[in-house]
Amino acid sequence: MRPYILAETNWKHLKDEQFQLAVLPWGATEAHNYHLPYATDNFQAEAMVAESARIAWEQGKKVVVLPTIPFGVNTGQKDIYLDINLNPSTQFAILKDIITVLNNQGLYKLLIFNGHGGNDFKPMIRELGLLFPKMFISFCFFPQMLDKYKFFEKAGDHADEMETSLMLYLREDLVLSKEQWGRGDHKKFKIKAFSQGGVWAEREWSKITEDTGTGNPELATKEKGARFFRDVCAKVSNLFVDLCDADLEDLYE
Repeated sequence: MRPYILAETNWKHLKDEQFQLAVLPWGATEAHNYHLPYATDNFQAEAMVAESARIAWEQGKKVVVLPTIPFGVNTGQKDIYLDINLNPSTQFAILKDIITVLNNQGLYKLLIFNGHGGNDFKPMIRELGLLFPKMFISFCFFPQMLDKYKFFEKAGDHADEMETSLMLYLREDLVLSKEQWGRGDHKKFKIKAFSQGGVWAEREWSKITEDTGTGNPELATKEKGARFFRDVCAKVSNLFVDLCDADLEDLYE
């Protein structure tokens, strides 16, 4: 039993516990090229927060990891078989209910650990901050926390070299053999501004990629995944420690 994982711990332990930080992993259930499991985002997020919490716990910080939310925003993949969508409004309702519990019980720090690029928590946090003024709510998106091109060569953002390497390290038993990997070829908008930054529109997944991947995974290895996982967890655990230590009345310098 890991005392920092809520799903594994028990009332005997929790009845006298006082946590400093709650962490909510949030993933998705969606196709990841031909070769990766639908729960790739969930496996990655769960493993990263568990390891990061372990490191922070060993430094005396009271972090609790909440159960992973396994569904994310997949509105652009509505015709990909069994890609499960949660609308942003549904996500907001779920977050509000979770935060109500934390707020009522005096656990005022929440970090959402986002494992899925389609999730966008910033507008929700703005609104929830008005509803729960005592709460300090933040989120991180792990692919943006490090320069991934120090670890990986091929560009991509879905079932690419990075995600395939991570899954080879974390759950190799769920990764199909390499000859079954798709190339992750994908189309871009003809309107160039959408590829140049500052302009955005949702991609229709079935129109841009045949194998559901965006990015070639061919150079992925377990060793690359292990190195990236280790470095992400080192950075995330430091974040956990800093959040635990933070004085909510003295956050700025």
